[in-house]
Amino acid sequence: MFNSKFVTPATLVILLSVCNFTSAADTESAADTKIAAETAYRHANEPIGTVRQVYDGKLYPDIQVNTFRNIDRLFPTRTVARGEAVSAIPVSDKPLQEFSYTVEDQTYDLYDVLAMNRVSGMLIIHNGEIKFEKYLLGNDQQTRWMSMSVVKSITAILIGAAIQDGHINSIDDKIVDYLPQFKDTAYDGVTVKHLLQMSSGVAWNETYTDPGSDRRRMLDAQISGKPGAVLELMASLPRAAEPGSVWNYSTGETQLAGALVGAATGKPVAEYLSEKIWVPLGMESDANWWLQSADGLEVGGSGLSATLRDYGRFGLFMLNEGVITVDGKPQRVLPEGWMQAASTRQVIGGKTVNYGYMLWPMHGNSYAAEGIFGQYVFVDPDTNLVVVQWAAQPKPLYRAGLDEYRFFRALSDHFAL
Repeated sequence: MFNSKFVTPATLVILLSVCNFTSAADTESAADTKIAAETAYRHANEPIGTVRQVYDGKLYPDIQVNTFRNIDRLFPTRTVARGEAVSAIPVSDKPLQEFSYTVEDQTYDLYDVLAMNRVSGMLIIHNGEIKFEKYLLGNDQQTRWMSMSVVKSITAILIGAAIQDGHINSIDDKIVDYLPQFKDTAYDGVTVKHLLQMSSGVAWNETYTDPGSDRRRMLDAQISGKPGAVLELMASLPRAAEPGSVWNYSTGETQLAGALVGAATGKPVAEYLSEKIWVPLGMESDANWWLQSADGLEVGGSGLSATLRDYGRFGLFMLNEGVITVDGKPQRVLPEGWMQAASTRQVIGGKTVNYGYMLWPMHGNSYAAEGIFGQYVFVDPDTNLVVVQWAAQPKPLYRAGLDEYRFFRALSDHFAL
């Protein structure tokens, strides 16, 4: 057995050889995992709901869980292919056992968090080792779970990779240089950075539960299956403010971000993700990604489905600032300083906004990729901590039993000791 351990993010080494490791919670080797991934998906025949029911928060708990681990059945998808080698994540011989924190004279522990927030999977990695791994609500290590807006952060990181590769010249480039169909629209004059910050100034209503919102119009366009329908919607939107002057959260912007990656690289976004991250990082399973239409463009703001440990590997990739070590040689996937800029609060229109490049800054230097219903990939460079949370909270927003930010802060404090 060969374990990789690091003290600082700069020294993290992600092994790309297939290594065996055993713990009380997990006796599968990486090789066994690879074989298991090639077998039939055991959740594939479960009854599921519709995508409108998902966004309306109108699914009973059992069907909701089934749907969240089978979202590839809601729309056409493209595979994000893994490679031949799988990177082992060592399991700590000192797992997290006693943990609690206090909020306003009330003490909570892991049992409370898992139960009250309807967590369906949690992975805690500290100093490169798994400290806690738990699957609930019928999930297991081979289960794929929806990302929702966690994938926005992945799309944004692919823009960074495209800049590093020279496919995109600069973060200050105009997007019409790559997407000429947006000339003479409200996006004419918008830069790559504006897209990443969600500061395009283009009008957008994100309300999930409002059938008349732009977010639901985007969903309707996706349901139509008409090629290019979402981009047509985006091209029809009016301007509300000058580019770079106002922050406005917009899932629609991420569709343009994905289109930008595809146009700049000349290949499907899922293929580029596989090439730049999924294969060299040693993911253990294929992922799949929603398409706006059959054989069309990936949905840049939602719809990636992957295993818990692979989300954890992606968290380690961010922690290591976009550097992957292959055969002992570091490979820089993202421009130097990209993760620091991406996870830093932005100043837009003279105001500091609690948003980076499709990441949410938190305490200290920590940040998270976040998705509705309780999906998180939390990264804390100050304590070498990565936490992945899956959940099936009952509504898209405002239904978490316990404040996740306070929970992540408590974990950071615990591992800082």
